[in-house]
Amino acid sequence: MAAVAVRPWKLAALAEAIGATLEGDGDIEIRGAAPLDRAGANDVAFLSDPKYRIHLEATQAAAVILSSREAAAWTGMKARLLATNPYAAYAKAANCLYPEPQPPAGIHPTAAVAATARVAPDASIGPNATIGEQAVVGARSIVGAGCVVGEQVIIGDDVRLHPRVVIYPRCVIGDRCVLHSGCVIGADGFGFANESGRWLKIPQIGRVVLHSDVEIGANTTIDRGALDDTIVEEGAKIDNLVQIGHNCVVGAHAAIAGCAGISGSVKIGKYCRIGGAAMIGGHLSIVDGAVVAAATPIFSSIETPGMYSGVYPVQLHRQWQKNAVQLRQLDTLYKRVRTLEKALAGETPVEKSEDKED
Repeated sequence: MAAVAVRPWKLAALAEAIGATLEGDGDIEIRGAAPLDRAGANDVAFLSDPKYRIHLEATQAAAVILSSREAAAWTGMKARLLATNPYAAYAKAANCLYPEPQPPAGIHPTAAVAATARVAPDASIGPNATIGEQAVVGARSIVGAGCVVGEQVIIGDDVRLHPRVVIYPRCVIGDRCVLHSGCVIGADGFGFANESGRWLKIPQIGRVVLHSDVEIGANTTIDRGALDDTIVEEGAKIDNLVQIGHNCVVGAHAAIAGCAGISGSVKIGKYCRIGGAAMIGGHLSIVDGAVVAAATPIFSSIETPGMYSGVYPVQLHRQWQKNAVQLRQLDTLYKRVRTLEKALAGETPVEKSEDKED
């Protein structure tokens, strides 16, 4: 397997960069990151899950990122990087050690850039990319091979479009966003009116607006609004193969896992987490901080924070509604039955001859 490019760091400098407290030799050179049980003499490892504590004593890592509590119980003589959140500190360390390759600034000879487009001098436009009329590409942004950036699209600073991303006209991509290959931003929402059994297309005249620090996974699609914009707020993370319908709002720092489907006009609150393959019906709202488990269908708004889960087998909708109402009373019914059982305990059983069906 080809080696990943590494930027070496002195341990003291790495500790400062990730905001950790160093205990040990700061002159150690770190050349990689690895799990506790596979780390070598120039690697940094981390411990965030107690179930991996069994590997701590025998690790060959040059240094370990861990909490003060774990460090106090460790008898090893390795250097330590103490962090309140070891996993987050490891993420920062990995970003320091394995920076994204940066293509050279400039426009590739095979790219097609409209005369009215504005591309920052230090931006990079890759092979066969297309930049439409009046589009803007900000400072240090990277447009990968084969990307299509439509007319009047605005791309902020330090954005990275991986190969074959498509951004439809007039959409806005905020600073430091990352869009992975094959994702489509701003396709038409699923808007049709029925007239005598025939579907009439409703023009989708809104945009998609991604705020800063949003990351969109491969082959994810986010539809433009019908009238208002579809909005993904600051820091939200969206996995691969997610569908987000028109006029949705995804709150700041929400996380949506792969294959989730979100219908039109849904408002997802800040810091929500949506599990893989969850299905959310249209025109609903989900309160800030709610968690929807994987493969959970949501058919009504969630107004109270908490974790929500459940899957029904397919059935006629009217029957499903009846069962849903009854299941909501299941806990109350169970308690009533238990109370009756206790009250009847010790009494003479009903004669079989008297046990008649209604």
